[in-house]
Amino acid sequence: MTRPLVISDCDEVLLHMVAPFKAWLETSQGVSFNLEGHNFAEALRWQESGELLAPADIWRMLGRFFDTQMDSQAPIAGAVESINTLTEKADVVILTNLVDERRDKRAEQLAAVGINARVFTNQGPKGPALKAIIDEYAPTRALFIDDLAQHHASVAEITPQVTRLHLCGEPMIAHAIDCAHKAGHAHSRIDRWDEALPWLLQRLEE
Repeated sequence: MTRPLVISDCDEVLLHMVAPFKAWLETSQGVSFNLEGHNFAEALRWQESGELLAPADIWRMLGRFFDTQMDSQAPIAGAVESINTLTEKADVVILTNLVDERRDKRAEQLAAVGINARVFTNQGPKGPALKAIIDEYAPTRALFIDDLAQHHASVAEITPQVTRLHLCGEPMIAHAIDCAHKAGHAHSRIDRWDEALPWLLQRLEE
């Protein structure tokens, strides 16, 4: 029987990413990391010269982090318990912007902290990928959770019937990122799982 569907992002929604990435860069890679919002292009500087990293170097650092440091990503407070509560009411899948060859590793990473869910990888705006997931599952209703405003805008444009929650569980950046709710692309903005879970459960039961 068809069930509701929850589609959740991973980094900064379920697992901390910026905090362990910063620690790894500064302690082992000779890079200082100061992020305002999500503008990585101006966040990374070589400690020795103070110069910004070139885009290719930033992508190389991100790739190396996900290849070698995924076990340093701790769960966001309340995320594991909340996602597992949602699985009692709905199917839950993860839609994460990683290259496809890291899909299995992401699934293993989440299983290790207690989240057993199907993982979909994506590059770029998430609207098209989310539509494909909905077409496959044909849920009675769908909820989308992500920390980046541009993904909410993409989903709102392509599948406006999806209920959208903007959640950024990383205090280091939550205050600085664009708010999808203020922009009219998300139905709410809640950055704590203990507040988000009741909101999500209510939407599932409506």
